[in-house]
Amino acid sequence: MTMLVHRERGMTMAPHDASRFEQPALDAALREEVHSVWDKLSDFGADQSAAAVNYLITFLCGRVEAWNATWAGGICFAGGREDDPLKGWRVGAMQALHAIEPHTDDGHFKEILRIWDRREIDPSFLLPMQGLGKFRTYSFRRELPQAWFDSAFYERYYASVGTYDAVFVAFPINEDCESHFGFYSRKTFSDVEIAVLAYALRGIKWFHRHLLLGHGLLMVSSPLTPSERKILQLLLTDATEKRIASQAGMTPATTHQYIVGIYRKFGVSSRAGLMSLWLNRCG
Repeated sequence: MTMLVHRERGMTMAPHDASRFEQPALDAALREEVHSVWDKLSDFGADQSAAAVNYLITFLCGRVEAWNATWAGGICFAGGREDDPLKGWRVGAMQALHAIEPHTDDGHFKEILRIWDRREIDPSFLLPMQGLGKFRTYSFRRELPQAWFDSAFYERYYASVGTYDAVFVAFPINEDCESHFGFYSRKTFSDVEIAVLAYALRGIKWFHRHLLLGHGLLMVSSPLTPSERKILQLLLTDATEKRIASQAGMTPATTHQYIVGIYRKFGVSSRAGLMSLWLNRCG
């Protein structure tokens, strides 16, 4: 199925509300290049979300001189607790452009998320909590005090792997789900580079929504398990249920049980109903 597209350092500051922040004007040629990337994204199938993310962040890393990038889907459980500084938010899914040695997968970033889940609060964790519900950018060198860059946390998880600065772009889908793209550089990001990232990620709400849908973080009764997500990606192709079972390495009976469970979580009763969620830009 084809996706449809609808077109200072050392100071402590609130993250930029990109709807009000006066960003530098972008060159017309660069804007057109971004539009071409949007068009290309619409050619990726709904089952190719990982490849689409890699295509997008590879392009953006090249434009802002970032050495690595991530996508993360944030979800708020039970509305948050008053005594929780992270207000109930957790990262339900993430993807990195490059794995960081010695990890062979996204383990480096997942280690940070495990600290997040244990609520061992680092000042950098509080940045996305400011401006919740708004499209925004936030960055290390602009929002965090100089003392943070001398901390053991920064040294271990950022400086040690070559990250000097990081910029994040947050796109809220609803009050309980947000899409966050992060970019990591060996230098300080400029205002123009942040403007490029904000512009490129602001105009594709449909894409943010598809990413969250594909990971079971939107319009589901509970997040998808890894096996359910594997089956979901195959359901979004034209493969028959028998073919899905073969590709997933499961028996037809087990595969059918997974499919029924996926339908139930998404609140649909058929494959057509499931696919309609990807076509409905208003959900």
